[in-house]
Amino acid sequence: MVLTLARRGALALLASPLLAFAFPDKPIEWVVPYPAGGGTDVVARTLAEQMGKTLGATIVINNKPGAATNIGADYAAKAKADGHVLLSADTATLAANPFLYAKLAYDVEKDFAPVGLMARFPMILVVNPSVPAKTLAEFTTWAKAQSGGASFATPGAGSPHHLATELLKARLGVPLTHVPYRGAAPAVQDVVGGQVPFMFVDTASGYPHILSGKLRPLGVASPKRVKNFETIPTLAEQGLKGFEAYAWQGLVVPAATPQPVVGQLAKALRAALDTTTVKARFQTLGLEAIPSTAQEMADYARAERAKWGEVIRSANIKLD
Repeated sequence: MVLTLARRGALALLASPLLAFAFPDKPIEWVVPYPAGGGTDVVARTLAEQMGKTLGATIVINNKPGAATNIGADYAAKAKADGHVLLSADTATLAANPFLYAKLAYDVEKDFAPVGLMARFPMILVVNPSVPAKTLAEFTTWAKAQSGGASFATPGAGSPHHLATELLKARLGVPLTHVPYRGAAPAVQDVVGGQVPFMFVDTASGYPHILSGKLRPLGVASPKRVKNFETIPTLAEQGLKGFEAYAWQGLVVPAATPQPVVGQLAKALRAALDTTTVKARFQTLGLEAIPSTAQEMADYARAERAKWGEVIRSANIKLD
């Protein structure tokens, strides 16, 4: 009997190696390219718990900090492409590093398949309470008076926090000195402790310290005030028109991961973002959930590369 084209297609699909295994069939490793305790880590752990329930699998967070996310990204890019290794890919990984480094061990456009966007963190300009500034204008006056340029902390060179400060430096026309750390948590701790006077902090990492008064917020780098942080004016309100900077997170897998598996992960991610538990946690931390399709994530990352690539070129930032 001659098979019809439709029946041939159906048989071919059933025989496809893409569907020849069950997914997931072992614990899933979620690579976070920052230390535990920072905003990226908080988002991953919050979503992993809910996604694990949907997928029927244990999701284990593996913190691999260093080299502006390159260590974790390179590890994930070279992992087996079967859906059991995920990567939190952020502004640094997907938008900044291609311009910061002359050569990367991975290609952001060829080595990763987007699963979907997760969240973005509004950035808040904060100072140690010893700094005599409560507004952007007072901060500008203070910064200009610092010999050699006021020092600022970041979770690492090329991080969203670093790029936001470089943008601020250009807009204010003040000299500033970069002090990079290995992650948000140690950077925040040193600003709290007074070793470094100020930084841009994401809402997740900064929330408890702002709430306790250990950090003084001066302005939010978003178009409008942030829920749960309504008392903090935007930088735009204080004269920096159009100033906008976020630390955003997306989920990616190695590029060769089978599409049915990517689809399963994407469905679990969107379901997690829609749970009451995740919504409540994000709201507490001032995070904005940004569920998307894989294509929407790819488009968003492309637009961010264009924006921050220009900032990096203008500031002549190179990390190698």
